[in-house]
Amino acid sequence: MYDFAIIGAGVTGCSIARELSKYKADICILEKEDDVASGASKANSGIIHGGYAAKHGTLKGLLNVLGNRMFEDLNNQLNFGYRKTGGLVLGFDDNDLGPLQKLLKNGLDNGVADLKIIKRDEILKIDPNLNRLVKYALYAKDVGVTSPYEYTIALAENAVSNGVDLFLKHKILDIVKQDTGFKLVTDKKTVKAKTVINAAGVYSDSISGMAGVDYFKIIPRKGQYILFQKGTGSAINSVVFQVPTKQGKGILVTSTYHGNLMLGPNSEEVDSRENTATDEMTLEYVIDVARKSLPNFDIKKRLKTFSGIRPTPNTGDFIIKEEYPGFINVAGIESPGLTSSPAIAKMVVSIIKGRTNLERNSNFNPGRAAIIRSNSFDSAEVKRRIELASCDGKIICRCERVTEGEIKDALSRNIDINTRKAVKMRTRAGMGLCQGKFCGPRVDEVIEIMKNE
Repeated sequence: MYDFAIIGAGVTGCSIARELSKYKADICILEKEDDVASGASKANSGIIHGGYAAKHGTLKGLLNVLGNRMFEDLNNQLNFGYRKTGGLVLGFDDNDLGPLQKLLKNGLDNGVADLKIIKRDEILKIDPNLNRLVKYALYAKDVGVTSPYEYTIALAENAVSNGVDLFLKHKILDIVKQDTGFKLVTDKKTVKAKTVINAAGVYSDSISGMAGVDYFKIIPRKGQYILFQKGTGSAINSVVFQVPTKQGKGILVTSTYHGNLMLGPNSEEVDSRENTATDEMTLEYVIDVARKSLPNFDIKKRLKTFSGIRPTPNTGDFIIKEEYPGFINVAGIESPGLTSSPAIAKMVVSIIKGRTNLERNSNFNPGRAAIIRSNSFDSAEVKRRIELASCDGKIICRCERVTEGEIKDALSRNIDINTRKAVKMRTRAGMGLCQGKFCGPRVDEVIEIMKNE
């Protein structure tokens, strides 16, 4: 019997697993998909939010600020990729000044440091390519960007290296309360645990209902994005929003951690929790709104579109509580859930400590080595390496300069993966201009090599 079973291997579940692995306990994660970060944790903005937008007095407001402060140390330990950029919320006329002042006050109430309202000249010094009609902006120094799926993968790898069992492709079918804990029935096997932690994202209300707790509902909300070619992110220095509306923070313009310009998301309620399609009408809306912030991006350099489903709770705030002894809900973790994730994990452990003695794991290792290396090969060297026989230095993905050694590294770690998608999320092979047309079959060959070794 496990001490703790975590349902869901997104950023929240993997954060909790890593935090619990700092203590002596038997822990497992159950995930219905074939890899970690398969839901909203891979399809989001990748923004480490400053903490000014989430309403003061909410869990979102508290945990956003606490989580933001943890990312530099986490990146030093786990090597997933994080960069502090600063953030701007733009206002274009005097009517926008009032909302910006409200955001400023809310941020200060939340404990955000380095937050101020600035005017056009200072805005354009920070980001010269922004719309010159901008009049005011809220500037937040502590906003940053990360690769959300690489962060989640790093958390999972580190948790597993510290003793956590990860069960992929295990869909929960039923939760049965027993005298000694819980029986979790999956489509593969039955797992027993003393404590169950529900971090199932858009399905967290369904999982909660299986455990007899049904006072909240998850409203799936889709956000669509446009991603541009690598290098286009150099057009902008900050994470840029406009004054928020009733629909949320609005359309942002940012560089991803790896240097791609990204626009989005919109926010639309959808019926299906699996509906991640994009449509041209919505994407045109995203483009039109984004041009108000950054007028001169080249739409011809559009690389791909994607969308993610946010687990919006009808309660209006994160749900993090022990509903009854042994069953903990960590549900409705929408934005700023990525930023809040390390603080959420500490809150869950604090809840557990309130009723259980946890002994520190003296063997806990906080470190995890990066997979992606900086390969600055010129075109001639890339061409030479493509023609090499199988070896660690052979180039497999010419767009992203990914070597066979990097792919083998990703495949030989402690999470059992064997798909192009999993390799793509860990090495960026397939994320370049050709979108995997060149490297896809070559990745498959490396996967076969690793299977036969």
